[in-house]
Amino acid sequence: LHTQHLRRNPDITNLVYNNMVYGLTKGQASPTTPRGVRTAIHVDGVTSAPFNPLATALVQGATFVARAFAGDVEGTKEIIKRAMTHRGYALVDIFQPCVSFNHVQTYRWFRENTYVLEGHDEGDFRRAMDLALTEGPFPLGVLYRREGVPTFEDGLAAYRDDDRPLFRREAPRDAVRRLMAAMCT
Repeated sequence: LHTQHLRRNPDITNLVYNNMVYGLTKGQASPTTPRGVRTAIHVDGVTSAPFNPLATALVQGATFVARAFAGDVEGTKEIIKRAMTHRGYALVDIFQPCVSFNHVQTYRWFRENTYVLEGHDEGDFRRAMDLALTEGPFPLGVLYRREGVPTFEDGLAAYRDDDRPLFRREAPRDAVRRLMAAMCT
């Protein structure tokens, strides 16, 4: 995740599957593993503070920031729908347990350490940042949403007269031949 590019507001939805371990390496600590959690490699516990994808996205200018819990299928589905229909960069941090190698952050742990945001002003950046920095219980829902911000694509000349993706357009063969000839001489 190259977060410095979020300031451009690309029209992308980024789903972060956050189980707080590297499951494919048999439980090695990941950047989001909480401090103090013991793993096969960190036998005395992780000493680094966990990376916070929500706060990072907010600071870098994301226009949609949310968190969901995979154990709440309907809630997660609704958040993903909202993220995908948002025009601009959307980050959804999805808490999900690694049932094989993370025996701390289990389904039960996530249920006991999360809550659904209700009555929250999604346009309040400072409140969203406070919620993102919370170390528990963790809020689920849309923390921040800002509409009407021009996207990266809005500023590209290639899309001014035609909003179709480039791969869906017919390339002018003569122009491509001239370009290729110029590059090969």
